[in-house]
Amino acid sequence: MLNTKSKKIKDWSTKDVVLNVVTYVVNFIIICAIFTLVVYMQGLSGEVTLEGFLQNVTTPLHFALLLVVTLAVMGLYFLYEDKNFMKSAANSEMLFLILELSLLACFLSGKYVNIYLRPLSSVALLTLFLTNRKTALFMNTIFCVIIFLFDSFAGTPFNLGNYPALIMGFSSGVIATICMDKVYSRLRLLIMSLIVSTPTVICLILSIIEHGSKNAVMDIFSAIVSGPLAASLVMVLLPIFEALFKKVSCFKFSELIEHKAKLIRKLIQQAPGTFNHAIVVSNIAEACALAIGEDALLARTCAYYHDIGKLRRPEFFKENQGDNENPHDDLTPELSANIIKSHTQDGYDLIVKNRLPKEIADVCLEHHGTLPILYFYGKAKKYTDGEVDIAQFCYAGPKPRTKIAAIVMIADGCEAAARTLQDRSRENVKKVVRQIVNDRMQLGQFEDCEITLNEINIIIHTVVNHLTGVYHSRIEYPKVSLDGLEL
Repeated sequence: MLNTKSKKIKDWSTKDVVLNVVTYVVNFIIICAIFTLVVYMQGLSGEVTLEGFLQNVTTPLHFALLLVVTLAVMGLYFLYEDKNFMKSAANSEMLFLILELSLLACFLSGKYVNIYLRPLSSVALLTLFLTNRKTALFMNTIFCVIIFLFDSFAGTPFNLGNYPALIMGFSSGVIATICMDKVYSRLRLLIMSLIVSTPTVICLILSIIEHGSKNAVMDIFSAIVSGPLAASLVMVLLPIFEALFKKVSCFKFSELIEHKAKLIRKLIQQAPGTFNHAIVVSNIAEACALAIGEDALLARTCAYYHDIGKLRRPEFFKENQGDNENPHDDLTPELSANIIKSHTQDGYDLIVKNRLPKEIADVCLEHHGTLPILYFYGKAKKYTDGEVDIAQFCYAGPKPRTKIAAIVMIADGCEAAARTLQDRSRENVKKVVRQIVNDRMQLGQFEDCEITLNEINIIIHTVVNHLTGVYHSRIEYPKVSLDGLEL
């Protein structure tokens, strides 16, 4: 789940409005077509016939009007609650496609296997992994209303009437959203999905107590399996949705930070110093993101890859150099600065080339903002009597445009500075961290992102805690001879 919602409202064009209206109208027609198919299939088995359904004009009209009201509520919610998300008609289409596929899955499993087998939590889970928890909870409610309309007008048989769809669907979706929010393992998702089946099992038991059941064993088994079925459906559909709508789920980010991932493996082999630096920065970034309510997994992944551009020339970066080798000794300060600066663009290009998420590529480009490279700037001033254009020694930017990019910028600079300290007491580390952050604020590096002063103070406190833990002092071991000792 990615928490990337921006507080800045983006301007809508006429094209955005038209595309969204067309998307809603077209998908209204699709849902009506699915409903017609359901009624037709019910008629084949001797239940509600399509001819009988259409003879009474008021029945399909009532269904259509109630569906219009439901979809209108859906549109109004996004228009006022998350207008930036709705601006892209592709996002609306993604949500409709989730609804429609889930409707088909519920109908097929309920009609041809068992009514209690329906994967009612699939909408909540898919929306959760592709967007966020708030959207997942809302779309779960919309889906429950639509499935209730289907049950009511198409005559889906329940011993206790049609309300079980509302109870089971709503409860299963909420439980799925809460329990699966921080699940980054597909196996764990499948195991925990058994919890999602609880509301269905409870409703079924109530039905059996009240009215009995001709096939109680099969019903109970189907109810228990409904949660894992929804999870399995999500695991099958998730990669398809990721590819179609260019979304990235938490599972993808988890795979990217594994040491067997292609670029991480290269970093370990070719730039071990940079990799070790990235590990520390990722731990700090993750903690900072958690502290201010941002996506911790996204922050960790971006921190892992923020210096991936150093793979192009790893030997030009201090952490990958030996004690007596520094290729910059033979270069002009301007050329050295250009090589150092290029690692942000190189990282961006490498991420794009390997088709990794754009969020990571953006952080590669933004984590140094437009900061100057002071070491080579100072070196150049010595050679030219102080007449140097500092713009030649500044990163090209852009400045951080998200809180995650700002976090990585702070964590990166603070980790590098703390590593050079001789005195790593908490007071000294705190002083250095505050200086790093103040320098970046003075140079306007956080002007383009929505980070607040309160959040910056929380980040400073978190960074200090982690750096004092990583670079803690150690006791001096006495020199003791082991000669003659037997263990």
